Amino acid sequence: MADSDPNNAIHDDAPLGEDSILSPRGLEAFTRKVTTTASHLVGPGADPSGNHYHNAMAQVHRQLKKPGIQRGMFTMARTTPTDLVRSKFSTAEIQSRALSYLPDDMLQNLPENGSAYSLFQGFQATFPELSHDDKKHRRKVSRGRKMLDDSPSTTNNPHHLHKLKKERSSLMHELEMLSIRKNMASSEIHEIDNKIANLAGMRRIILERLAGLEQEEALLEHDIVDMEGRIDDAQTLVDEAESIAAAADTPNKSDDDDLVTDQDADEFMSKSIYEKLPSASGTPTKRRPKTMKRKSMPILHEHFEPGFMIREIKAHADNITALDFDVPFGTLVSASMDDSVKVWDLNAGRCIGMLEGHTASVRTLQVEDNILATGSMDATIRLWDLSRAHYDPQGSQFGRDDEDDDGMAFENPDDQPVDPPEGSMADCPLFTLEAHMDEITALHFRGDVMVSGSADKTLRQWDLVKGRCVQTLDVMWAAAQASVSISTGEGTWRQTNRPATQSATFVGALQVFESALACGTADGMVRLWDLRSGQVHRSLVGHTGPVTCLQFDDVHLVTGSLDRSIRIWDLRTGSIFDAYAYDNPVTSMMFDSRRIVSAAGEDVVKVYDKMESRQWDCGAGISESDGGRTAAVVERVRIKDGYLIEGRRNGIVGAWAC
Repeated sequence: MADSDPNNAIHDDAPLGEDSILSPRGLEAFTRKVTTTASHLVGPGADPSGNHYHNAMAQVHRQLKKPGIQRGMFTMARTTPTDLVRSKFSTAEIQSRALSYLPDDMLQNLPENGSAYSLFQGFQATFPELSHDDKKHRRKVSRGRKMLDDSPSTTNNPHHLHKLKKERSSLMHELEMLSIRKNMASSEIHEIDNKIANLAGMRRIILERLAGLEQEEALLEHDIVDMEGRIDDAQTLVDEAESIAAAADTPNKSDDDDLVTDQDADEFMSKSIYEKLPSASGTPTKRRPKTMKRKSMPILHEHFEPGFMIREIKAHADNITALDFDVPFGTLVSASMDDSVKVWDLNAGRCIGMLEGHTASVRTLQVEDNILATGSMDATIRLWDLSRAHYDPQGSQFGRDDEDDDGMAFENPDDQPVDPPEGSMADCPLFTLEAHMDEITALHFRGDVMVSGSADKTLRQWDLVKGRCVQTLDVMWAAAQASVSISTGEGTWRQTNRPATQSATFVGALQVFESALACGTADGMVRLWDLRSGQVHRSLVGHTGPVTCLQFDDVHLVTGSLDRSIRIWDLRTGSIFDAYAYDNPVTSMMFDSRRIVSAAGEDVVKVYDKMESRQWDCGAGISESDGGRTAAVVERVRIKDGYLIEGRRNGIVGAWAC
């Protein structure tokens, strides 16, 4: 029965094309053959002898013995069903599926979509995007059509009503699209806010990492300085041992050499007197210690926002009279009316120690690397080497038990500061300079040259190598000489129009650079001196009150006065370059490469940005005013590389990013 069925016959001579067993037609014919065979085997009218089954299987075996069929079957056995299906795709379909393919991990981690609109609605709302000109043109056309359509001849026309409804539908659709676009813009803003928050978190983490790196750097700097000090001490001991050994190797005089004649005795007596007198070259000198410069500079404060408070220290119990620091996050020295001078570690906020020696309050001081100079109301100047301090920057936080806490750190910013260990600064004093007859009101040193100003109306130049005064400049005499030589009133002592105050000092500020000296006095004059000749070669007239602060660079000189003004002078011409005023007297001022900061009798620091030519305030008065509190008035300010230190009347010292 199967032999007479032409549809079930297998063509042995068919090529491997559409008539092959691997083609759709061949597979369909093979399937019908197997189905027919199975139906005959299990059907009610099946051949009991089974000849039909054997005949069918014999045909299948003959078909499979062909080499082409065998190669096709082996290829199909090694091919996965997916590849078998893909082999039937066209080139365009394969490219489309490759471009639209998404891996399983991306399908599993789909972000949550909080939008109420579908992707198709968003696409329809944003594409095509009409330009601004197109919108204007379309509005003009619609207005023209509206004027034509509003004519009386078309108002009762049903077509006109249909057109109005159509335009309303169009406008409603446009309104819906605008709503979708507005929602999409809002979603983008939220997404940007989330990204900004994530970036801010990452920035905060990196800032903490940078702070840790700078702390480790400070520890290494301290260890290096300590190691260099030990090396210098060891070298000194070795030199002393070599000198003692050389003296011991010198042969002693014999007894015969000790016997001298009368003539030799006379010569001996005459020579011995003069030989025992110390020569000029053998006079012991007060040598200035070696300056230790930092090998790295902190940069953490550069990444803070301007006006950010870095630290606040309860330094003293009375008014801050002077302060200075070496580098950002370095060493700070503060003086107060409570007759104390304290040294601070700005990186940790700890008090290193107290400098003892002055018998009155310190009015002025300067820190340069590891060297400190202080001028006091006791008419003396003292020099200190801060690198000799016995101070462990790790304190009680690293490598110490809680019971061994020496109390150098502040446990709580609201607590009172704990006194540092006694004797921590015992090795810091170098020598004392005594020549002035009244209190020291200003000083400045650069290299081995120092100039100090006093209430005795004199300026003194000091040699820090020999530790002695080398020149005395009389301000009143210089003013009188200028008056005689110029025959004008510019060089004479000028009585200011403002009444003299108790805080006004005769020499308010000065700065020295090699042989150049700038000095501001109580008459409002700024005099430029030449230390080589000891003469005033230029006087800057402009202030109407005592000069309290000044600083110059290679081009400009900036001065502050009790007349409530800051003046910027051009050193090349001697004229005023710029000036601005405040509401209160200026008591302190300093500038760096970008900013001029000043204390002007307020609870904030006045900042003038030279790059942007704008004024802004920085200090505790801004934040505390929001809380209903009043901060103390700022008396002293110092700034270096955007790191601001301010001292207030209540003894608090604040560090700010400026």
